Amino acid sequence: MEDIKEALSLQEYTTNLDMSLLPRILQICSGVYFQGSVYELSGSEVCLSTGDLVKIIGVELLSVCCDEIGANSTFELPLNHSGLFKLVPEGLPYSSIEEMVGLQPVGLDACGSFTFVSRNQLIIDNFTVPAGSEITILSVEHSEDKESYSRCKLTGQQGVSAEVHIPLSCHGEFYECENDHGYSLQEIMLSARLRSRRFRNTKSKKCGSPLFFSPIYQIQGIMHMRKDIVKFPSSLEVDVIDVTEQCKDLTFVIPISIAEVPNQPKETFPIMAEILETPETSRFFCSHWFEQLQKGKNIVLHRWDKTPMLIACTPKGRKAQRYFLLSHVYGGQMRRKAREFTSVFELYRASTHLPSLTVSVTRNCEAIEEEGVPALSVGEQLEVLRLQAMEVPGNKLEAVSNMDCLICRRILEEDENDDEDLEDQAQEGEICLPLFTPAHFVEKLPDKKKYCLAELGQHSQLPLEIKVVSRDRVLEKDPLVELPALRLEDAIEETTVLASLSEHPEQCFELPIRWLQMSLSLISDPLPWHNSQPPEFYIEAVTEITDHLYHEYHKFMQRDEAPPPRPPKRKSLIPKTEKGPKEAMPVTKSNTLPAQLATLSLEQIKPILRRRSPPPPPLGPDKTESSPPVVPRKSISENLSKPNTYVMTPHMQKKEQTAENISSDSEHDYETLEDIINDAHDCIMFY
Repeated sequence: MEDIKEALSLQEYTTNLDMSLLPRILQICSGVYFQGSVYELSGSEVCLSTGDLVKIIGVELLSVCCDEIGANSTFELPLNHSGLFKLVPEGLPYSSIEEMVGLQPVGLDACGSFTFVSRNQLIIDNFTVPAGSEITILSVEHSEDKESYSRCKLTGQQGVSAEVHIPLSCHGEFYECENDHGYSLQEIMLSARLRSRRFRNTKSKKCGSPLFFSPIYQIQGIMHMRKDIVKFPSSLEVDVIDVTEQCKDLTFVIPISIAEVPNQPKETFPIMAEILETPETSRFFCSHWFEQLQKGKNIVLHRWDKTPMLIACTPKGRKAQRYFLLSHVYGGQMRRKAREFTSVFELYRASTHLPSLTVSVTRNCEAIEEEGVPALSVGEQLEVLRLQAMEVPGNKLEAVSNMDCLICRRILEEDENDDEDLEDQAQEGEICLPLFTPAHFVEKLPDKKKYCLAELGQHSQLPLEIKVVSRDRVLEKDPLVELPALRLEDAIEETTVLASLSEHPEQCFELPIRWLQMSLSLISDPLPWHNSQPPEFYIEAVTEITDHLYHEYHKFMQRDEAPPPRPPKRKSLIPKTEKGPKEAMPVTKSNTLPAQLATLSLEQIKPILRRRSPPPPPLGPDKTESSPPVVPRKSISENLSKPNTYVMTPHMQKKEQTAENISSDSEHDYETLEDIINDAHDCIMFY
């Protein structure tokens, strides 16, 4: 790189940059920003090191850096700052009117923006301008003889003003005057002349420190090996050199992700690409081609398209489950396996995609008359006809209710040949199965025909189980043939990129961009086939995936399906009263007297409380009226042992006396009438 210009700070270079000359290529010649020194702004991280090349493609004003000269401090102001600033007059004199016009801060048509005084007396066309008079430049005009002059307003000592034309070639000693005109930050930044001047806040005193404003730009650039356009401020303390002329033919490598490949025009395919980053989703794919996608390898991108695919897995069993993504171009032949249904609702959903579905009952089902559920026996064969709303009769207290039922026809093993009874047999063979019936069925397959993958999707409802009986002859090794069964879960559509390795361009595989994170770089290398004749391609239609990707697919493919209907509540056999179930019958407690006793007097209660012996049991035909023998009652005193009188204490004597009293009173085991009346009276008082 010869004839390199002098290095400038990034701020100085950006401030004096002509935007019409973009893009420009800069080289960082001093200053290192790495790791902890990475500058981050609005989500953009930039790492600039010595020797890096940056292609500047855009510059945008970001904010204003304010330098307070007297206080030696620096702060930043936003562009929408509401304050106004006025110019600080320059202390040095101007030698001519032309010099003042060239340095005036605003356009030539701005009025009242630049005022000066002349220390000497001026004589212009027999008109004398006294020394010390304030002169304001209004505009610059040109006469017929192409001589330039300034149209000025002259203000006298008594406030009288006059207009005078002063040639730009007029010399003298001129000093700028301070005026009260205020400028906003945006006006200052848009004028190169104002940016070179000093200002003071209009609200501050005259003794306030002057301010110097410098713009801070946001630079948009392209760097080597950067995925996006980098953005960084011009205030970074780095020195740069403009090397645009020396690096005209330099190509900046811009990486793209695999998800950005479909944004390329279809006319650009096929194209070569280099892998810049190894795919990060190693836990998603188990196929052999995925292991060969390493950093630095070249691959061929043939095209991109929206590809119909099927998610499949092996049935649960002793061996670990395997999961696959099947492309619609899979050429293997397969047979269907019978599906099992655990409810009438599942049977109905399957019949919506396959009319005339025939099943066989695998478990006995008892009849429930109040719910309208018929009895089903193992081995019965049913043909699904239609869905129909049926009336189910209730009990005596409930009205007739409507529910959805699946109308099926029983298939008899031996059909009668009587043409007159055919219509009656068909009518008698129809049964109504409510959708909530928990019956069990197995599908009866009409044939053992071989299907391809596309035909199964048209004539069957997923999920279903199949058995691959003949391999896809295009594939070198078909992993589905060795499996005893395969369950097809769901049909999806994925945006895929058809790619192949440069060593084997004919062996293509489909990259689902939603589940693959990989950085590429489009390169201009020639395609890896001879004489521009592409070879005969074949596609790896079976992609083995991990269980993690399988479950992620199911989370993504969740659908809001209507739940199966709930069975009706069982009818209660207890009749309801008019007052409701909570007020049917009052419950009385056994330890309380009837409520009628509360209204009786004590004299009326006595005959009620008299004890009456219960009536004797009825006599049998062989029994007499003789009563059973009476067993003599044992006395308590006979059961008590005589204590030892030699060791008896006074306390024990007391106990013995108590026991004797009990034995003597035990013969009178009854209550007096007065005790009964008093107890009943107490119960009445506290009822």
